[in-house]
Amino acid sequence: MPRQSRVVLPAVPLHVIQRGHDRQRCFFMDDDYVVYRQWLHEAAVLAETHVHAYVLMSNHVHLLMSVADAAGLAGMMKELAQRYAQYLNYRHGTSGTVWDGRYKSCLVQTEGYLLTCQRYIEMNPVRAGMVRFPGNYKWSSYRCNAEGRHDEVVTPHSVYERLGTGASARRQAYLRLFLETLTPQQLEQIRAAGNGNGVLGDRAFIAQHRRRTPQP
Repeated sequence: MPRQSRVVLPAVPLHVIQRGHDRQRCFFMDDDYVVYRQWLHEAAVLAETHVHAYVLMSNHVHLLMSVADAAGLAGMMKELAQRYAQYLNYRHGTSGTVWDGRYKSCLVQTEGYLLTCQRYIEMNPVRAGMVRFPGNYKWSSYRCNAEGRHDEVVTPHSVYERLGTGASARRQAYLRLFLETLTPQQLEQIRAAGNGNGVLGDRAFIAQHRRRTPQP
């Protein structure tokens, strides 16, 4: 059965999830995270893709991106996955599949949902009990978006930039968003859309784009 094409719209961000095979680890040491993050940056530049947020967990990756087209996204993710898998097998003397099939992706409504999805991504290590505060986890975009640390991977979305008139004001406004915990309903909506290659947004946005989105 042929694979269905993913829906990619230039003006609509995507939440992309890539999991380790059978939920096994895909990062073992600091060097692994460093290598993946560097290659993520290189692949995004070549694909003319903007990464707004990311987190590299021990057995999966979350990315929030704006992409130029479907072919560019597919090529970027394929190249990144293959390149990293070859590195990991060589570095650790292993063989076999690193990633769990195709990556998953969902459209994300810009207004009202993009920053919610971004917080969801950057709070992953806290929800997993790995750290108490997102700034304590160094393999995510939080330190860039909330603390102003340089991260060549990250390109802020216009919604983030509208949080304040200057860099400091934007960071303070962004930090205040983390004072509110995502509700169980928000968590479920984000997870369902991401794991189901669906659409994250309000009813009107979902109705508008669901007919374009391949159904499982």
